[in-house]
Amino acid sequence: MITTVFFDLYNTLAGFQPSRYEIQSQALADFDIQVTPEGILRGYALADEFMSEQNATKPMRGLDRQERRDFFAEYERRVLEGAGVEVDRDRALEIWRRVREVPYGLTRFGDVLPVLDALKQEGLTLGLITNINQDGDELADSLGLTSHLDFTVTSGEVGSEKPKPPIFLAALEKAGASPDEAVHVGDQLTSDIDGARGVGISPVLLDRDGNHKGYTEAPRIEGLAELPGVLAGL
Repeated sequence: MITTVFFDLYNTLAGFQPSRYEIQSQALADFDIQVTPEGILRGYALADEFMSEQNATKPMRGLDRQERRDFFAEYERRVLEGAGVEVDRDRALEIWRRVREVPYGLTRFGDVLPVLDALKQEGLTLGLITNINQDGDELADSLGLTSHLDFTVTSGEVGSEKPKPPIFLAALEKAGASPDEAVHVGDQLTSDIDGARGVGISPVLLDRDGNHKGYTEAPRIEGLAELPGVLAGL
């Protein structure tokens, strides 16, 4: 019986404002490079998977200054590769530095609160699990999620990033749940799907950008409104 649902943050409960496409377009204008929204979605799918792989080996917070520079050069190169633009890593680093200068924030997706409230009414325990070096309660408050979640778990607080087990185990402990009673919803195949499955938690892939059409190794949804139906079938 499912008693607990965990959620990823980025591209699950919240997204960038302005959008990643708008941020990249503004930065790339200085380099006379044009991209499409679809291309940037593909690019970030590649780049975010690269970040998941990095966290699975040596977490971002453990990288020194040069390693972080090298990582983000490759990260931006993959964003552009997915968008059909080929640049070397030195050029990619220049572009990434410009991207970092574009002001942005996080904003909650419109389908989040109705679904969280519906799940709470069913008596489910709800938690946030995110790879971020920040206080989870402050993060939830900034997004208007505090009263809709039972707790938060961040990699900065636990000292472990998804997909590694400790962060998921810390969430299970906070929820007072066993793995077979929990579901984790997220958008990353390595960090969220493989990470959750690795400790016995049932994963659900939230594919807002349509990057994983045809994926069948876990339930796949394109919006949170589909989640209650999936949970009813588990």
